[in-house]
Amino acid sequence: MAVETLPEAELEPHRRSSLSTAAARNLATTTKSAPQMQEITSRWLLRMLPWVETKGGTYRVNRRLSYAVGDGNIEFIQDGADVRVIPYELGELALLRGFEDLEVLTAIADRCVQRDFRTGEVLVERGTPSDRIHLIAHGRIHQTSVGKYGDEVTVAVLADGDRFGENALLDADATWDYTATAETPGTLLTLSRADFAAVMSASPSLQAHIQQFSSLSLQRQNTHGEAEIAMSAGHTGEVELPGAFVDYELHPREYELSVAQTVLRVHTRVADLYNGPMNQTEEQLRLTIEALRERQEHELINNREFGLLHNAAFKQRIQPHSGPPTPDDLDELLSRRRSTKFFLAHPRTIAAIGRELNARGLYPNHVDVGGQHVPAWRGVPILPCNKIPISKENTSSILAMRTGEDDQGVIGLRQTGLPEEYEPGLSVRFMGINEQAIISYLVSTYYSAAILVPDALGVLENVLIARKRD
Repeated sequence: MAVETLPEAELEPHRRSSLSTAAARNLATTTKSAPQMQEITSRWLLRMLPWVETKGGTYRVNRRLSYAVGDGNIEFIQDGADVRVIPYELGELALLRGFEDLEVLTAIADRCVQRDFRTGEVLVERGTPSDRIHLIAHGRIHQTSVGKYGDEVTVAVLADGDRFGENALLDADATWDYTATAETPGTLLTLSRADFAAVMSASPSLQAHIQQFSSLSLQRQNTHGEAEIAMSAGHTGEVELPGAFVDYELHPREYELSVAQTVLRVHTRVADLYNGPMNQTEEQLRLTIEALRERQEHELINNREFGLLHNAAFKQRIQPHSGPPTPDDLDELLSRRRSTKFFLAHPRTIAAIGRELNARGLYPNHVDVGGQHVPAWRGVPILPCNKIPISKENTSSILAMRTGEDDQGVIGLRQTGLPEEYEPGLSVRFMGINEQAIISYLVSTYYSAAILVPDALGVLENVLIARKRD
């Protein structure tokens, strides 16, 4: 078989007639972007909070005197399948609030009986005698009753740390006003009236405490638990008017400014030789400040001392009725406070809200916030915040808040006028040059948040955000 050969001219490599682009780039000036950073988010919380000047580093929230009613969540200890209530946690019950005799509290905790329940199980039935308190260690319980027109209505949805039937411990004639049904499998502890009475009969200190609690319950209070201000209205003639005064809390809550700090290090050779066209120190500082601001927002949400998720009043925490964030859940969250300025939710939670609205043929309107169009419900903007945690069970929380000092809302705290202040509440201080010729700068920001009255912040907890399978 003959092999075809090519002419010699076609075997020679292609000869360029001009300078290649690869070589030309050695003489060209490149156009560069500033350093980019994926961690930067919209940080809506920092933008929306009104920032209050906090001289002395401490902000004191003075309130009217209110009676402690013990409405906090109760925590438990789990040992395998066995669950026990922490004795001191019993102080969250109204009738044991302020009682600190650990021996007696332990005796009460030891008499709590564990009960595991399954989905759909009726735990208590409306109209039957109530003779025990139920402490929910884990699971969701749905309370229902009969409405005015004979239909079934929802009373509440309870979850981990909640309880019901507390009045049964002292009232021998108590009956259940609702039916409690388990929505999920779970565990609760029960304490009977007889067991509580047995502990009380052997403890003079508990008897004295219960007597004091009973007398406190007789004092006149408004719907928020504050001491009522006596007054007369609608009278005619020379009626003797009642005297009154407004009492204050003797030990108000104080918020100290927290701090986020880091030391930025830049080698002098970098700062001296490589500052064109961009200032290396300024770019390093810009990205460091962005990271500090991200951490600041994370702390404002999650810090156990002042973070909004941990400091929301327990009465302002509600549970979704069916798991996903429905319009009904958002309405209930709105109804807990006046003048809600915005919702705050994880972006995945906002997507779940959209799915629930679309499934009902509803489409959220949009409002303008700072020049950006964001989704809204009932005219209240729903703002994203990726600092709100998502649990392993794909549940998260939605925050709703009123803001501002004048409106008794949520406020941010900071102090300005710091030495070598770079931004309001943030300072950059030169720390010197070490023997390795490295320049150090201390970058610090001081901040906190305060909830002026309990209903300024509400939380819809345990919101299911996972997409359901079709």
